[in-house]
Amino acid sequence: MSNLEGENVKVMRAKAVLLALVLLLLLWQVLAWIVNLAILPSPWEVGQTLIRELGRDLPGHFLASFWRVFASTLLAILFASPLGLMLGQSKPLDRFFAPVIYLLYPIPKVVLLPIVVLFLGIGDVSKIFMIFLILFFQILVLVRDQAATLRPELIQSVRSLGAGRRALFRYVYFPASIPAILTALRQSVGTAVAVLYVAELFATQKGLGYYIYLKGSNLFDYPAMYAGVVAMSVLGLGLYFVVDWLERKLCPWQFAR
Repeated sequence: MSNLEGENVKVMRAKAVLLALVLLLLLWQVLAWIVNLAILPSPWEVGQTLIRELGRDLPGHFLASFWRVFASTLLAILFASPLGLMLGQSKPLDRFFAPVIYLLYPIPKVVLLPIVVLFLGIGDVSKIFMIFLILFFQILVLVRDQAATLRPELIQSVRSLGAGRRALFRYVYFPASIPAILTALRQSVGTAVAVLYVAELFATQKGLGYYIYLKGSNLFDYPAMYAGVVAMSVLGLGLYFVVDWLERKLCPWQFAR
């Protein structure tokens, strides 16, 4: 794909996203007119409230939520990627751990939140651990499957050039696992943010989940509540776009056609 074609694709994608945003706002406005209740303010009213709240405590809640998602994502990549590579390249290890993964992977991790809070407390650690669990299994399974598809002759050819374990990891295993890691992150972003919202309802005073609940259920400030929902949506969309950008930068061969 030439640079000009690539730029055209980017422009078309940006236009499509902008058009979708406009349509959603129009639908929101129509629904606000139809419902005509305080529980569904118009986009204009929510936008004004969002600007006002940006000068108050909303940025602090946003940063608290962002830190929890960022820390859990980094930890999941650091722990799940090497383990996935090991399982994908070692059939005995995979046979040993596969039943455990098979049992734990389908379990909705959010149901474990009360147990995690009991053991880890109500601070950041429990919230980071919950998101870590979701991302860990997603990355582990996809990286393992990706590593298992590496052809043995490819690895043997690199070894024949004198490559040791470190060189194999750097030039073969790690590049091969990057698409799987990014795919797992893309699939898990929405779930991770949803679990973050639930986790931040548990005895905390920082985070977008707490902010949304406080404004909506306690103070009945519905425009501010929707402003928090918009902020959490921006967090999820921002993470998704970052993963998409990283994939295009780190895995350009996947977009060559």
